[in-house]
Amino acid sequence: MYAITIPEPGGPESLVWAEVPDPVPGEGEVLVDVAASAVNRADLLQRQGFYDPPPGSSPYPGLECSGRISAVGPGVSGWAVGDEVCALLAGGGYAEKVAVPAGQLLPVPDGMDLITAAALPEVTATVWSNVFMIAHLRPGETLLVHGGASGIGTMAVQLAKAVGARVAVTAGSPEKLARCAELGADILIDYREQDFVEEIGKATGGAGADVILDIVGAKYLDRNVKALAVNGRLAVIGLQGGVKGELNLGALLRKRAAVTATSLRGRPLGEKAAIVAAVREHVWPLIGGGRVHAVVDRKVPLADAAEGHRALESGDHVGKVLLIAPGRS
Repeated sequence: MYAITIPEPGGPESLVWAEVPDPVPGEGEVLVDVAASAVNRADLLQRQGFYDPPPGSSPYPGLECSGRISAVGPGVSGWAVGDEVCALLAGGGYAEKVAVPAGQLLPVPDGMDLITAAALPEVTATVWSNVFMIAHLRPGETLLVHGGASGIGTMAVQLAKAVGARVAVTAGSPEKLARCAELGADILIDYREQDFVEEIGKATGGAGADVILDIVGAKYLDRNVKALAVNGRLAVIGLQGGVKGELNLGALLRKRAAVTATSLRGRPLGEKAAIVAAVREHVWPLIGGGRVHAVVDRKVPLADAAEGHRALESGDHVGKVLLIAPGRS
């Protein structure tokens, strides 16, 4: 098969489409013929040499894919050759074939095409596990989503609205904020022109956000705590603004607030399977019912993954950038 390899870390040009050995499904795994994958921030970090795959996982980038099962390994039940699926991966999505633990498979949602389904696994698993399983967002509460126009952000807005929450977003342009509003966002904050702490305070009568989903990290840590409501929950899932910040524990104590930080890629298989099962139970009916949909900005050939990386790095996208495998459309 062919896959995107990274002979040397570097810029997008370091991604090389090369012939590599076919993967073989092991105990509890299936082999998926990939139809599409998607570009995630973790892929950019791996390309740059800053985020190695977990031990034992595929060396190729790609944290999600869609496709058809072409082989079933020992110990797998409930899946068969020919099933159309999408999957959460620890790596290997940028390839023509990938071996996937059965617990990380999802059926293609009702009414969705196979290619578009590649936009779902990483964002749905990330949002559901952090906003709902950990931060326990409830109907009537206010969620603040940083990077509302990103793949994560566009899914978080829709899922929060679907459960009856009020949603605030930050984004860097009026155009991106308009797209967030189309998805259901109630409070629109241009982070280049406005102070999100001040704006969330105004919008909530001084109460603050009950839950904040943050992709920035250290740069926003102090301001995020200021923006939290009493009993608020801050979920940090990205470090685009650095890894070390100062935390005012007094402010956290006064608000009886909590800060959590998680990643998805390196979790044990059992934890990933539990998250995927929860997504299938709670999110898939919303997608099949038309209340939530994948937001896809553009599609590029998998062999030209560098173009997809440039698109994500440019910051001019809304939603997901998909990589389409050879022979697919």
